[in-house]
Amino acid sequence: MDNPLRIFLIEDDMDDIELLQESLKDNSVLFTMNVVREGDKVSTYLRECTVLPHVIVMDFNLPKVHGKDILKTIKSFEGFKNIPLLVLTTSTAKDDIDYSYKMGADKYLTKPSSIKGFNDTVAAIVELATR
Repeated sequence: MDNPLRIFLIEDDMDDIELLQESLKDNSVLFTMNVVREGDKVSTYLRECTVLPHVIVMDFNLPKVHGKDILKTIKSFEGFKNIPLLVLTTSTAKDDIDYSYKMGADKYLTKPSSIKGFNDTVAAIVELATR
């Protein structure tokens, strides 16, 4: 992809945001990233967005509105419902995983704790965005 990969990240943890950005850079991924850190701000972003992202990456554990509700909201917005979506969260609960796929998530990954894990996450993001 010659143009920057447009990523919409929904994540409240600054360390996780920075780790993902560094992993993308370390993997030579040219990207732009819009970040929303609070669940109640997602609907506003979706309404006001003028350039659609190539991929959405979202956490489930967010302040103010839970990721399950956010996922449902994203998939209800006409322009966003077909954008590839990766749930990237700490939860390994079968209910969360099943719900994510039922609601239209393309991939569900637990947050990595190693460099290899972050590299695998970056590979998954790029794959979703360019398919």
